[in-house]
Amino acid sequence: MRAALASTAHETEKQRGSTAQLSFDDNKLVQQLAGEQNNHLKLIEKQLDVRIHLRGNQFTISGDRPHVELSERLLFGLGELIQGGYPLYAGDIVYAIRILSENIQRSLKDIFLDHVFIASNRRVITPKSVKQKEYIEAIRHYDIVFGVGPAGTGKTYLAMAMAVAAMTKDLVRRIVLVRPAVEAGEKLGFLPGDLAEKVNPYLRPLYDALHDMMDFERATGLLQRGAIEVAPLAFMRGRTLNDAFVILDEAQNTTTEQMKMFLTRLGLGSKAVITGDITQIDLPENKPSGLIEAIDLLQGIQGIQMVFFSKKDVVRHRLVQEIIQAYEQVELRKAQGARTPSEK
Repeated sequence: MRAALASTAHETEKQRGSTAQLSFDDNKLVQQLAGEQNNHLKLIEKQLDVRIHLRGNQFTISGDRPHVELSERLLFGLGELIQGGYPLYAGDIVYAIRILSENIQRSLKDIFLDHVFIASNRRVITPKSVKQKEYIEAIRHYDIVFGVGPAGTGKTYLAMAMAVAAMTKDLVRRIVLVRPAVEAGEKLGFLPGDLAEKVNPYLRPLYDALHDMMDFERATGLLQRGAIEVAPLAFMRGRTLNDAFVILDEAQNTTTEQMKMFLTRLGLGSKAVITGDITQIDLPENKPSGLIEAIDLLQGIQGIQMVFFSKKDVVRHRLVQEIIQAYEQVELRKAQGARTPSEK
């Protein structure tokens, strides 16, 4: 039986702000919300600088008024997620705080309960940010989608999940995963093995994501039958891809000619997702990025959608977001002509 949610707030002016009370009528839901040994509540207290006391099925939150209001909204939203069958983890709480900090009126269930695909290990894949939700909706409704932004924002991973989901629902007959084999500091000729072995290191991240979506035996079988293909971009020349879900990863490392070639491979009943990070271009300085040019040329064309992620959308380790920000600050200082620490 679904639990009913009830929320009542009582504010009293104190030195630190206010107090709010929030209650639920489902004891099991309350236990899941609090977490083992109240670990979820402790995390919220640390993240939002509030105090949360749980007695029975009632939460009492105290602290500065804005933080109390955010905590109350957070607990209510997380309660709705649990009520909807969502398996709540500590990382989800951090993402939820980030979402509500930007807009306290956001509905967490509209984002987190958008199930993309359930992997073989029964882990649910869902968006973890507003931009990820926008990205998923774009892939559902547009034939060509560009996902542009820093590492760790889920661009490739979610595209892969959507591709596997599309194949599972028989919306496409095959999945084609493509990457440019850019010689970033290494020459392919000096690597051991034949051509397939030489390009395999460039394609490894795509295999890793694929095996995270389905068990190894099923993935291997689909690869052997050609239902799933992982290949360097150069192998796409001269082909027409019908009834396929095509993902071009690391697209910032395509040249103008390669990007045009890829985009014109799309056949009937197909969908393409192009992902890349324009701050991580490994092309020679005299070679413009095909991704940057495509963004300029194709914006506004009906049927093509572009989603731009920022460091706020990073869903990897907390430090990844701070690392990206640190490098951005260095680049900004360089652009402004300031001396970086290493130059002093």
